[in-house]
Amino acid sequence: MTRAVRTIVFLLLLVGSCLGAGHAFAEKRVALVIGNSAYDKVARLGNPANDAALMAETFKSAGFDSVELRRDLKVGDMRRALRDFLDKAREADVAVVYYAGHGIEVDGTNYLIPVDAVLERDADIYDEALSLDRVLVSIEPARQLRLVILDACRDNPFTRSMKRTVASRSIGRGLGKVEPANSNTLIAFASKAGSTASDGDDKNSPFTTALSKHVTKPGLDLRKAFGYVRDDVLKSTGNRQEPYVYGSLGGDDFPLVPAKPVATGPQADPNASIRKDYELALQLGTRDVWEAFLRSYPDGFYADLAKAQLRKVSAEEARTAATEKARLAEQEKARVAGEGARQAELAKAAAAAKAAEEARIAAEKARQIEQEKAAAAERARLAEQEKARLAAEKTKQAEQEKAATAEQARLAAEKSAAEKKEQLAALPAPAEKSEQPAVDLPRALQSELRRVGCNTGAVDGSWNAASQKALDLFNKHAGMKLDVKTANADALDAVKGKTGRICPLICETGYRADGDRCVKITCRAGYEVNDDGACEKVEVKKPTAKREEPKRKDQPDRAKADASPAKPQASSGQIICTSQGCRPVAKGCRIVVGQGGGIYAGTSGQREVCN
Repeated sequence: MTRAVRTIVFLLLLVGSCLGAGHAFAEKRVALVIGNSAYDKVARLGNPANDAALMAETFKSAGFDSVELRRDLKVGDMRRALRDFLDKAREADVAVVYYAGHGIEVDGTNYLIPVDAVLERDADIYDEALSLDRVLVSIEPARQLRLVILDACRDNPFTRSMKRTVASRSIGRGLGKVEPANSNTLIAFASKAGSTASDGDDKNSPFTTALSKHVTKPGLDLRKAFGYVRDDVLKSTGNRQEPYVYGSLGGDDFPLVPAKPVATGPQADPNASIRKDYELALQLGTRDVWEAFLRSYPDGFYADLAKAQLRKVSAEEARTAATEKARLAEQEKARVAGEGARQAELAKAAAAAKAAEEARIAAEKARQIEQEKAAAAERARLAEQEKARLAAEKTKQAEQEKAATAEQARLAAEKSAAEKKEQLAALPAPAEKSEQPAVDLPRALQSELRRVGCNTGAVDGSWNAASQKALDLFNKHAGMKLDVKTANADALDAVKGKTGRICPLICETGYRADGDRCVKITCRAGYEVNDDGACEKVEVKKPTAKREEPKRKDQPDRAKADASPAKPQASSGQIICTSQGCRPVAKGCRIVVGQGGGIYAGTSGQREVCN
C-alpha cells in the first residue's frame, strides 16, 4: 500500500512539473501577413511575395497561435481578410499585421493598393484602395500590443499616370507620417515618411531581412528590436534608407516573443526537468519509482543512474529476503531442538541454518558492492552537473561581454551620428528659393514643349488652345495621359524627363526636315519640286513641223520685221514655236496651253503670257 501511494505522489509531481513548464507562453498572439506582387496595371514586384512568406515562417517559428498568409489580394479580398482578422484579434493579447506591396499617400492619408487597382484619377483612391486607418481598426481589440509593419514605401508607378481632378490635392512620395490614436500601438515603415524604400538585389528586401533576424528574438524589447533593424538597413543600403517607427509604448519591456523560462541559477540546465525527476525518485528510492522513471526516460545519463539505483534496490531486497530466511531457519532449529528431535534432524537444521547464513552474508556483500557502484555513479553525476554549471557560467559571461561590446558599439555609432547632425545643424542653411509667380509654370512648360518639338507657338506664359494642342501632341507621341487643360508640375516633370525630340518635324511644301530645322529642297538641272516635295523631271515640248500658210498682204512687212535683227532678250529656259519658227520664251514670260490671246500664239494651242 505504501509503495502505491509513493508512486502516485511521484506521478502527480511529475505531471505538475510538466504543466508548469508550458505556462510561460500563455498569452495569445495572432498575425496577418499580406504580400501583393502581381499587379494588373503596373509592372510586377519581385520581392513582396517572398517577403510575406519569410515573415509568415518567422511568426510561426516564434510560436504564434495563428498566422494567416495571403498573397496578391484584390480590393474585396483585402477587406474580407481584415474583417476576419478583427474577430481573431478580439481573443488575442498581441495582434500583428504585415503588408508588402505598393502604398501611396494622398492628402495626408496612407493607402494600401490591391493588385486590381487602376487609379486612373486621383479620386479613385477612395474606392480602389484601403486606408491605413482601416488596418488599425482590425487590430484595435487586442489586449496588450498592436503592431502594423509596412514594407510599402516603394517608388509608386501609379502617380506618373494618375490624372489630377483637384489641383490642390497632394500626392506624396512614399508614405506620410502617422500618429496612432491608441496606446500600445506601433506602426513601422520600411523608410522614413516622404522617402522611398529599396527592394534590394536579393530574394528579400533589406527591411524584411532585418525584421526576420531581430523582431522575434525571445525577451527582446520591440523598440530595441526595431533599433537593430534600423542599423542593419542603414548598413546594407549605404545610409540611403532609414526605417522609422511611429507610436509609443509604456515603461515595461514589450517583447513580441516572451523570454523562455530559466532556472534560478546562473544558467538553465538543459536536463533540468530530468534531473528534478531523478532527485525526486532518489528521495523515494523504491523499485516502482525507479521503474516508472525508466519508462519515462529509457535512455541517457540519468537512465544509467536510475538502472544502478534499481540494481541497488534489488540487492537490498535480496539481502532482506535472505535475512528473513535465516531468521526462520533459526526459529526452526530452536523448535526442533526444543522438541528433542533426533541428532540427524538437528544436524540437518544446523546445515540449513549455516547455508542460510552463508546466503545472507553473500547477499550482504552483493548489497555493499551495489551500494558502492551506486555511490560512484552518484559522484559521477554530481561531477557532470558541476561541469555543466561551470560551462553555462562561462557561456553566460561570454554572452554578457559580447552584449556589452555590441552596446558600446551602438552607443558610439549613435554618438557619431549625433555629432554629424550637430555639424550639419551648424552649417548655414541654404537660401530658400523665392516663390515664382504662377505664370512661370505655363511659360516653362511651353518652353519645354518647344524643346521636344511639340510647340510651334509663342512662349508667352498664356496657356491657350495652341499650348493645350502642343501638350496633347506630346501625350500622343510619348504614350502618356497628362492633363492638358491646365499647366501642372507633373506635366513639366514629364516633359523635362525627355532628352530628345518627341514630336516629328513638319516642314512647308518645298522644304524638308534636316535634324531640328527645315531646309529648302534643291533639284538638279532639268528637275523641279512637285507638290509632294520630290524632284520631278521637267517635260520640254518638242517643236512641230512648219506648216505652209497662204501669204497675206502684210506678209512682206512681217518677213521684213523678222529679218531685222532682234534685240537680245534674257531667256526663261522654255521654247515656243509659232508659224514663223521656234524661239526661247522671254524672261518674265511663260507658256500656257489653250485658246486666248497672248503676246504670241504658237502651234498646238500654245501661247506666251508675260507678267
